[in-house]
Amino acid sequence: MNLEDRNQQLQQLKSELAREQAAVSSGTRPDNPGRIREIRKTIARILTINHEKPKAAPAKAAAKPKVAAKAAKKTDTEVQQE
Repeated sequence: MNLEDRNQQLQQLKSELAREQAAVSSGTRPDNPGRIREIRKTIARILTINHEKPKAAPAKAAAKPKVAAKAAKKTDTEVQQE
């Protein structure tokens, strides 16, 4: 599932959640009380995936300079010799 599909499904789920919550707030009994929780969790999953994807590539690139920085640090003996 690509980003466009996820965003489309996200919008559908948000509108369905709004309908379900409106029905509950108006005092009617929901057909499936667990559906609201299921919709909220699915929305959270989609948002999590959307936030993880862009961060995955830069995180790997950012890790390399940290390794080089550790190697560039002076050891205790080098500091004492100065």
